[in-house]
Amino acid sequence: MGGSLEKPVGGDDRFALDVTSVARHLVAHGKRLDLQFGAEHLSGGLSNLNYLVSVDGERMVLRRPPAGPLALGAHDMVREHRILSRLSTAFSAAPDSILLCQDLSVIGVPFQLIEYREGLVLTGDRLPPELDSPAKANTLSHELISTLAALHDVDAASIGLGDFGRPEGFFERNVAGWVKRAAALELDGDPGRFVDFLGTWLRERIPTPLAPALLHSDFKLDNCMLGEDFRIHTVLDWDMGTRGDPLMDLATLTSYWVEATDPECMHRLAQMPTTHPGFFSRAEAVQAYAEKSGREVSQFQPWRILALLKLGVVFFQLHRNWLNGNAGDDRYSGFAQLGADILDFAAASTAQPT
Repeated sequence: MGGSLEKPVGGDDRFALDVTSVARHLVAHGKRLDLQFGAEHLSGGLSNLNYLVSVDGERMVLRRPPAGPLALGAHDMVREHRILSRLSTAFSAAPDSILLCQDLSVIGVPFQLIEYREGLVLTGDRLPPELDSPAKANTLSHELISTLAALHDVDAASIGLGDFGRPEGFFERNVAGWVKRAAALELDGDPGRFVDFLGTWLRERIPTPLAPALLHSDFKLDNCMLGEDFRIHTVLDWDMGTRGDPLMDLATLTSYWVEATDPECMHRLAQMPTTHPGFFSRAEAVQAYAEKSGREVSQFQPWRILALLKLGVVFFQLHRNWLNGNAGDDRYSGFAQLGADILDFAAASTAQPT
């Protein structure tokens, strides 16, 4: 989406956009794309492509899936539009999706026009100097938990999303789905054994489901945008959103929440700066969510193990796509080993308290 840290990227045909075709499509919907302004590709993600455009004199983001084969359930512009066009009325951190195009003759894939917002996006495991203090880190911890709890408090039925997703059997379906994806990768040696072990462990510990809530499905710091006060004012990347058990969102967040004593593979993730002094520990983050949301978290551990299983399999998928020449760059060469190490950590974590 927008953001002061995002820079234009040029000279790469993968990011080409037929703005003339987009302009013609928008005219038919009573909107005018400024061709002179053009479309500036915005960096800041490894998947969906975002372009800054001007429509009817206002800056907007044109958002589309990446080129090549798409992972099941990801990059879904139709799903994201359905969520944002409704959620933005009840959850101020959700930008509005203004228009959805499903006509593949326009640019070959579905795309959206989304409200443009400016702000600071923190990527990786480092903090800028103005935020690198225990007090600011503590504030960011509170912001993450409070924002997630606020999302889960939205009444889905009141915004026309009461029938969204399939919350019944949510845990069991996710376990089966991620074990199946791992099987499709034909993992050998320890990774395959870890997946078998984790699948069995999870199926024997199905948690009592909580009341379903709207889920982001990849909630973490670099999918949030901060204002000048360093508070979260926008949450980005809703293409995997659904409705299900809220502890899945919390588990996903904590799967990226690295602590100083974690094994080296977790530090290689470099997804969030949570090892800096002042950040909550994972246990503190879970407890803060329980207090903020009023939800029961005593059965959180199976959700955490599921999130780690998912994370390990995702890195194997990314590595396989890289090997096949469909995605990524040389950074992806080590993703299979990272996925294996995360699965090892997940298996070891079954014997540890949350």
